Amino acid sequence: MVHIAYSRRAVLGMAIGALGAFVLERKLRGAGAEPTPAGKWKGLHLCISGDGGLKSLAEQAHALADVGVNVAVIEVNYAFDFKSHPELSDGARVTAKQCKATALACREKGIRLIPGFNCLGHQSWKKATFPLLRKYPELDETPGKYPENEGIYCRSWCPRHPQVNGIVFALLDELADAFDSDAIHVGMDEVFLVSSEFCPRCKGTDPAESFAKAVNDIHGHVTGERKLQMLMWGDRFLDGKATGYGEWEASKNGTYAAIDHVPKDIIVCDWHYEKRAEYPSIPLLLKKGFRVWPAGWKSEPATVALRDYANGQADEKMLGHLCTTWGSVAVDKLAQWPPVLAGMGKE
Repeated sequence: MVHIAYSRRAVLGMAIGALGAFVLERKLRGAGAEPTPAGKWKGLHLCISGDGGLKSLAEQAHALADVGVNVAVIEVNYAFDFKSHPELSDGARVTAKQCKATALACREKGIRLIPGFNCLGHQSWKKATFPLLRKYPELDETPGKYPENEGIYCRSWCPRHPQVNGIVFALLDELADAFDSDAIHVGMDEVFLVSSEFCPRCKGTDPAESFAKAVNDIHGHVTGERKLQMLMWGDRFLDGKATGYGEWEASKNGTYAAIDHVPKDIIVCDWHYEKRAEYPSIPLLLKKGFRVWPAGWKSEPATVALRDYANGQADEKMLGHLCTTWGSVAVDKLAQWPPVLAGMGKE
């Protein structure tokens, strides 16, 4: 550990700067969760199932902090030992006890843990339908359609079904409590099944209206009731044609108009995995009033391009960089993985 001596003037300056950041945070977000980490958010996004993965993360906390990581989003989804809805626990489950232990170990190294749960879309993968729609098929946006998920990317739940929010909110609460977290990432990327002609409630409705309803309902609980920061992926807020992104990075099914009908205290994780000269979504989202956390993946050149373009924005709402992993690297190799080092500015 290197110890640096600061003058009293420097310490006072840092204190004033921290106070200014705190005041800005409260203005941007309103009353609610604790302030965000000082300085840039240097983050990791990990998909973890089973307590073993969390234990490995706790063991790597020192190494990750040493390369600059100060936030980690832990996408758990249904791989959790739920007590409110045990029928929805799936696969190798993480326990609340291990979540708390890992969160504590990471906090001691200056790393904030934020749990993640995919909401609305990503309710299936290939032939496997995930527990919510498997146990409660009536909540499906396309009930009875697409046997074995043939012909679709991923299933969605119906945002207008009167029972869906009560179930989902209980799951989000358990995850936030398990990690002792002041925030939660609610996913919501790559939603292709929305306002489906096969849904008795959503048929004929505007996709942007349906998507905004889902976002607003979840925000009302997460931030309005629980006073937590809400993070989500930003691709469905982007007009694919106007931005020049494809149908994965941006919307070509009409959801993008929802951007003007959701709260601006949501932290939007703007993911892009290819190298570009410009990333027009970043200034767009900033101009709309969101705090933006750009996210890259496994291409080191693309990570550097996205990081540098984002850092070039003269806006305090530009948070930093988020390194997604999507199973590309083992937890014990994260601190040496080139895209992570690039995201931290250490390439």
